[in-house]
Amino acid sequence: MIFGRRTPELPTPEQALKGRPEPEFTLPSRHTVLGNPLAGPYPEGFGIADFGMGCFWGAERKFWQTPGVWTTLAGYQGGSTVNPAYEEVCSGLTGHTEAVRVVYDPAVVSYEQLLKVFWENHDPTQGFRQGNDVGTQYRSAIYTHTPAQEATAQASREAYQKVLTASGHGTITTELLPAQGRPFYAAEPYHQQYLDRNINGYCGIGGTGVACPIGIAEAPSSDE
Repeated sequence: MIFGRRTPELPTPEQALKGRPEPEFTLPSRHTVLGNPLAGPYPEGFGIADFGMGCFWGAERKFWQTPGVWTTLAGYQGGSTVNPAYEEVCSGLTGHTEAVRVVYDPAVVSYEQLLKVFWENHDPTQGFRQGNDVGTQYRSAIYTHTPAQEATAQASREAYQKVLTASGHGTITTELLPAQGRPFYAAEPYHQQYLDRNINGYCGIGGTGVACPIGIAEAPSSDE
């Protein structure tokens, strides 16, 4: 999936690599910045949000820096391969995008505010790429966990499209689908909080410079 070779394409489930029944690593127990468990258990009443916005190293940092976020986890989502490895995802043969799972306290930060972080920190109009990062694993994506999240995400996408269009940008290509049936697979330990452990590490994400309006759709906090 190198730029200039060919247009990236998602594999069908039949074409995708089969993967493996279990991951080939043990996930670290706690977040290196926030100090909370990566894989749970999570506090009762907290929300889970899944976003794909290009390279997950920089994307994860944007969310762990957001007040009200309890933990973050880099991983793979939206594909067909079971427990994929990073090299397999990068081959384009799993169908996954690099994703960040965000566990948040809805009493401190709303799902709508997380969407604002999402929209403003990448370019959602680029299809299978973010800047110089090209491939299906860099596509923009939102995977929703409740009907309230779905409604809020759809409203925010419509509102952001209006301001993007007014600013001369193209059509949003973000994949907006239910998380159900699209498992989130945690990435290898060296990807978790990568930019905390590698302060000069690569961060390929960057926004359009267009602010996203908030207050678009208020979802009930109990469903977030």
